[in-house]
Amino acid sequence: MKRALLILAATATLSAPALADEALAKAKNCMACHAIDKKLVGPSYKDIAKKYAGDAKAADMLASKIQKGGSGVWGAIPMPANPQVNEAEAKKLAGWVLSLK
Repeated sequence: MKRALLILAATATLSAPALADEALAKAKNCMACHAIDKKLVGPSYKDIAKKYAGDAKAADMLASKIQKGGSGVWGAIPMPANPQVNEAEAKKLAGWVLSLK
């Protein structure tokens, strides 16, 4: 019984940051155009993570795009600027997206 509780506690601890970042994405309306594992208006977060895997500059670039918007990378539909997302939140969101497998 103790072992099961320890495993459950460890699992909850390990998944908490990911859930918190998903909550931030929902709170900032990112999920209106993006989903974790399927294309909506924009690419899925997992596709973004795959495209930029191993790119040391990806987190900063994505954080900037989250705030300022962008176009041309994923097709004709531009990503609008998100002035409601501050720099720290943009960096947190970019890191979370890049961590997805």
